[in-house]
Amino acid sequence: MLRLQGAAVDAINSSVELTEADRLRTFRSLVNHFGTPRAALERLPDLARRGGAQRSARICSADEAKAELAASRRFGIAWLAPGEDGYPARLATLDDAPPLLAVRGDSATLMRPIIAIVGSRNASGAGLKFAGQLARELGEAGFIIISGLARGVDQAAHRASVESGTIAVLAGGHDCIYPPEHGDLLASILDHEGAAISEMPLGHEPRARDFPRRNRLISGAALGVVVVEAAHRSGSLITARMAAEQGREVFAVPGSPLDPRAAGTNDLIKQGATLVTEAADVVNAVAPIMERPLMHPAREPDSEPFESDPQGHDRDQITGLLGPTPVTIDDLVRMSGASPAIVRIVLLELELAGRLERHGGGLVSLL
Repeated sequence: MLRLQGAAVDAINSSVELTEADRLRTFRSLVNHFGTPRAALERLPDLARRGGAQRSARICSADEAKAELAASRRFGIAWLAPGEDGYPARLATLDDAPPLLAVRGDSATLMRPIIAIVGSRNASGAGLKFAGQLARELGEAGFIIISGLARGVDQAAHRASVESGTIAVLAGGHDCIYPPEHGDLLASILDHEGAAISEMPLGHEPRARDFPRRNRLISGAALGVVVVEAAHRSGSLITARMAAEQGREVFAVPGSPLDPRAAGTNDLIKQGATLVTEAADVVNAVAPIMERPLMHPAREPDSEPFESDPQGHDRDQITGLLGPTPVTIDDLVRMSGASPAIVRIVLLELELAGRLERHGGGLVSLL
């Protein structure tokens, strides 16, 4: 199962240039429709060809997958899938949740209530002090602190919550720690029953585009995200935006209007983020959320098999209804007169060929 899941995602990524979120949504759609990663892999090349893909998908070999799993075991990494013990429950609700998560440390930590603390890498002394104080008090209140192991606010939050439990989210593989000087911090986290998680394979050096991908894991696993300091256009504001899109609580610590490092957090407060001056502000806001049942992503109905191949006129009609303006899938079904199963398979063909863009709310458009 692990080898086939990894191979399916790798094949999707190699056949077309999709965004990370699109790649993972496509993986989930394929497995939901075909039932297993093995069945999805068998159909993937034909689906991509029919959608107009110019390149054939590359599927990793069994030897490559076995070597990766053996190296992971030597490194103390467990690979977890959504729904398995240790996979963060709230992260699993995202439609672009990693199909496999590489975990080191105590996976039980990932099942406890989690709060994210993020902020400026070039934080002020006051910002670092408050981040540490907030992390310590939230840890004493029973929360696990999650952050990105970065310089500044991230490391202050991690260090203050080592004893109570903290999670480091890595942008690269587990053997490619960034920044390198935080290797000792990561070791301390793991020694104190904390955890480190990544969706990247061993040997993957983090690149600029990997950090926003990491940020969605930070916010997705948490009940809410606290931004301590953030300048305009900072990575912390990207995390806050992702948190809002994921339905997470967004908190912001106010700062001096004269300090550019507080400009982003002050703007978040203007936009409706919850103002935080003490741990109780966070605890009181998330307490009602913890009492609600989690809403898991809907699966394709098993009663509607995904076996039918669209006829040429069905494919042409559905594609003709698409354009640069997003439309709902329900509208495509209604206007085309085709069955939902036929519409879904045409959309998957187009997506695998890199010709379809998915938007929120079940909207799709043609690229």
